[in-house]
Amino acid sequence: MRFTEPWLCDGKKRLCRLCRIFLEPAKNESKRYVLSWKLSNTLAADFCVEALNEALEQCQPEIFNTDQGSQYTSSEFLKPLKTRGIKISMDSKGRALDNIFVERLWRSVKYEEVYISEYRTAKEAFSSLKKYFVFYNNCRFHQALNYKTPAEVHYQRT
Repeated sequence: MRFTEPWLCDGKKRLCRLCRIFLEPAKNESKRYVLSWKLSNTLAADFCVEALNEALEQCQPEIFNTDQGSQYTSSEFLKPLKTRGIKISMDSKGRALDNIFVERLWRSVKYEEVYISEYRTAKEAFSSLKKYFVFYNNCRFHQALNYKTPAEVHYQRT
């Protein structure tokens, strides 16, 4: 199955004061649905590719948008997109508004989960974020989606 809406990715956020943990989500732009996510203690491309491949197992977009981080410009990350004929879109440097939908996701994740949890370990962060993304996709209503959940909107067209 192919979606016409772009998918978004941005994984540069440090989630834990006591350890280095970064979150990598892949998200459908217009439906706000988080298709996959991974945690890592590094910003290397491999964990970004894992999140991408997990999302691509469900369906694939026509366009995939990211910033110009080295993990997204690596041949390892671009190969699955090119192989499937997915158009690659990269934000201009210093243009946070180009990726405003994923930045809005970051705001929700930070204020509704990360800042109130203060993870001590990666395992603790993983467990807590797993619950949060189930909530985000299946229970959290979005004004922009006519007060539906991302899952309701995502699955009504599949």
